[in-house]
Amino acid sequence: MIQAYGLWVLFAVVMLESMGIAMPGETALVTAALYAGSTHQIGIVSVVLVAATAAMIGDNIGYLIGRSIGIRLVARYGRYVRLNELRLKVGQYLFLRHGGKIVFFGRFVAFLRTFAALLAGVNRMSWPHFLIMNALGGICWASLFGGGAYLFGEQMKRVAGPVSLLLLVAAIGLAAAGIFFFRHHEKELEQRAEAAFPGPWLQRGF
Repeated sequence: MIQAYGLWVLFAVVMLESMGIAMPGETALVTAALYAGSTHQIGIVSVVLVAATAAMIGDNIGYLIGRSIGIRLVARYGRYVRLNELRLKVGQYLFLRHGGKIVFFGRFVAFLRTFAALLAGVNRMSWPHFLIMNALGGICWASLFGGGAYLFGEQMKRVAGPVSLLLLVAAIGLAAAGIFFFRHHEKELEQRAEAAFPGPWLQRGF
């Protein structure tokens, strides 16, 4: 497909994944970089720029979807999955404090890469802060995996999958630790969130 349609394939796959659709964005990036290294029909700089641009555009679309449609869905149906107003405020508070880390490092983790932008939008992360951290994450991710695959060829292809799996396992472990921490500090977090965001959750500005 890359040979037939060029870097448009890479752009589409990475952008769709970043919007929240399960697509093999990292595999597409590594494959395009390997193709560039083996055929020299496309340049590695173009591969990295296309992947980084697609990641940033897709993430910003995902952020807007989360900030508009996602907020309304969570507000309407969140109670069915125990997301009451206080817990929604806690999520917003945590993204206020740690959203930049989630957006940046989420670019390197398979599951988070798909949903980090949506979560940032739903939790009303500041768009300028999101934009900066998203751009840094996209550029670093595309440079690391694209440049690595180009320079180290098949070795990088073999390593990319296990590294992503390891990062995913680490992310799951951190999520479990986060849930444990939340359960033991829920009231304290709710008080902090209420102090940071007083008033009804839904009526706060979009």
